[in-house]
Amino acid sequence: MNATIDKFGFPATLIAEFVHWVVLLRPAQPTLGSLVLAAKSDATAFGDLPAEAHAELAAVTKGIEAALAEAVRYQKINYMMLMMVDPHVHFHVLPRHEGSRDHADLAITDAGWPGQPDLASAVKLDPEQIAALVAWLKPYFA
Repeated sequence: MNATIDKFGFPATLIAEFVHWVVLLRPAQPTLGSLVLAAKSDATAFGDLPAEAHAELAAVTKGIEAALAEAVRYQKINYMMLMMVDPHVHFHVLPRHEGSRDHADLAITDAGWPGQPDLASAVKLDPEQIAALVAWLKPYFA
């Protein structure tokens, strides 16, 4: 694993693990079910990932989209590769929808809908909320 994965709370935020990728719960949720899809590699440029990581990405994104479609009934999904603060290859995966979604006494509104995601409005989760959302989402990846 790398420092970017650690920064996003691994292993407490781990939802699914693949050969080249991990799917983590995003500790700050701009929309319910927001994830971080992070490469296990130390690469800091998308093009520097091995070909096998790029090939696996197709299956990983298909799994993410199926899981989030069932869990949060998104209308659109955004994959944001920012890598300005956290240098290793990763995407912020934001399920987008009109209105709010809720789980475990946590309701989150997509404040940017239908425009760009409003990352500043993200709900910062405490450890108990992280554990509850990870436990809720993991079975969708089984």
